[in-house]
Amino acid sequence: MLRHVSPPTNEQLERAREIVARYLEPTPTVTILVHGRKVFVKLESLQVTGSFKIRGALAAVDAAHRDDPNGAVITASAGNHGLGIAHASTLLGVRATVVVPANASVAKVKKLSTYDIELIQFGSSYDDAQGHAKDLAETRAIRFISPFNDSDVVAGQSTVFDEMLRQAPEIEHVVVSVGGGGLISGTLLSRDLQGRSDIRVTGVQPEESAALYHVLRGASMADVVHHPTIADGLAGGGDDGAITNEIVAKSGIDLVLVPEVEIRRAVREIAENNGLVMEGSAAASYAAIAANRVDDETSRVGFIASGRNISHELLLELLSEPLMSHP
Repeated sequence: MLRHVSPPTNEQLERAREIVARYLEPTPTVTILVHGRKVFVKLESLQVTGSFKIRGALAAVDAAHRDDPNGAVITASAGNHGLGIAHASTLLGVRATVVVPANASVAKVKKLSTYDIELIQFGSSYDDAQGHAKDLAETRAIRFISPFNDSDVVAGQSTVFDEMLRQAPEIEHVVVSVGGGGLISGTLLSRDLQGRSDIRVTGVQPEESAALYHVLRGASMADVVHHPTIADGLAGGGDDGAITNEIVAKSGIDLVLVPEVEIRRAVREIAENNGLVMEGSAAASYAAIAANRVDDETSRVGFIASGRNISHELLLELLSEPLMSHP
C-alpha cells in the first residue's frame, strides 16, 4: 500500500538548503548555443555522483538520521538515486541498504559496490527491487526512501532551481526532464516559494516511457506501457497517488514527449557541439528545446542537465551514429 506523503513544509525546504549547502558545492549555470539559440544549462551533471539525485538523498538521509541517530535507511534503485543514497549515507555516517534488480546495469552496480553499504540484488525489475526493499524496511523497522515520493527528497531537489535562479535571474522558462517527478516538483515549489510564478516550467518525458504524462490524462500506472529508452533515469518512474503527481497536476504545467531518435541525437549534439557529457535523461530536455517541442522560440529558456551517468559503450555508440539534419 502506498503511504500518504505530504508536500514538504517550509521547515523541510529550509533544512534541505542547509544540508545541501554544507556538503555540496553549487553547480554552475552556463550558456550554450542550441541551433543558434542561447540556452541556459544548470550543470547538475557535475555533481560528485554525476546527478542531481545526491541533493534529495542528502536531505532524506539527514532527516532519517535526526529522527533516529542509531537507525538505518533503505532504498531501491539501480541508478542515480541509489548512488545518491550511498554517498549521502557515507557523508553522514548512516547505515544504508540499496536494493537493485539482478539484471541492473553492470556499470552502476560496480559504482555502488565502491561504497560501504549493503548492496542487494533482487528480482528482474525496479518494481521487484522496490517491493523487496519495502518489505525489508518493514521487517527491520527502518526508513524506506523513495526516489521521488518522499517530502524530504523533493525538498532536496528544490535546491537545484534555488541555485539556478540565483545564477541566472533573467531566466523566463525552465525545461525539466521528468521520471517520477521529484526534480520538477522541487522546481515548482522553489519557483513559487520565491514568488516567481512568472517563470514558465515545462516537463519533458521520453515517448517510450511516459508514465506521468499518461497518468495526468486519466491512466493508472498499471495502464502505462513502457518501452526501452536511453533516458533510463526517466523510464518506468512513478507511483499512483505519489505526492509528485499531485504537485505537478495542481501546477497546470505542460508535459511534452520526445521521440527516442531525438534523445539519441541530443546526446551526440551536446558532446560534439559543447564538449559536455550528458545521459539520455538530461538530453531529453535539450532535445525538446532543439525541436521546438516546448512551444517557445523567444523566451530566455534554460534546462537542467540532470546527470552524466551514461555508459562508455552507449556513449561511443551514439557518437558513431550518423548525425541527421535537424527538422
